[in-house]
Amino acid sequence: MANLLEMHSLSVSYDANVVLQDINFSVSESDFIGVIGPNGGGKTTLLKVILGLIKPLKGRIVFNSKLINSNSIGYLPQISTGDVNYPVTVSDVILSGMMIRKKIISRMSSADKKRTKEVIDNLGLSGMERTSLNELSGGQLQRVFLGRAVIGDPKLLLLDEPGNFVDSTFENDFYEKLRDLNKRMAILMVSHDIGMISSHVKSYACVNGELHYHPSSEITNDQLLAYGCPIQLITHGEVPHTVLKIHN
Repeated sequence: MANLLEMHSLSVSYDANVVLQDINFSVSESDFIGVIGPNGGGKTTLLKVILGLIKPLKGRIVFNSKLINSNSIGYLPQISTGDVNYPVTVSDVILSGMMIRKKIISRMSSADKKRTKEVIDNLGLSGMERTSLNELSGGQLQRVFLGRAVIGDPKLLLLDEPGNFVDSTFENDFYEKLRDLNKRMAILMVSHDIGMISSHVKSYACVNGELHYHPSSEITNDQLLAYGCPIQLITHGEVPHTVLKIHN
């Protein structure tokens, strides 16, 4: 599989504060990578530099020609309750994903509107097209914003803590949707919940100033410590619990 992007000795800073240091990293067409690490370690910054929202201090990103198109990268940012407190409908939000390349919504073609209906149906939101965002559950809201991110059928999908708003009734279905999307696009997903995403991602990027790539979905506490990612593993089962290090 060809690489969609390659980072070469890339560093990013906010004023004098270097957040990412000498990153060498690539994403291929079939990747589903979980981006993990402590708060403030640079996970969201990694996504923003890919999106071009932040310019690197040094180094560079080389993009495959498949990512040159303005609709070739989909992005699902972190969602807060403030994102739903305005009068906009499910259909409007999803269709807005097309506005990256269109000036105003009135110029949307019949093909765009057909595509919007396909996305709505595929995400289980049929019949809710005219529903306002503030009437939705957390899981429904997450589906809407996922729809906005993928309506352009991107080659790379960036997700920033997508599980934050997913309710328990939709959690498994949400990750199954991502697995299906991964058949036609690469996914880079920031998450703090290693236990939940471990059965869905194919590999990990541990980010804490530096980036260490782990080419497997299985990762241990010892490996996290070696990568400089001081976070805990959570085991999910009938009784979810935290796996702690052996101590005296």
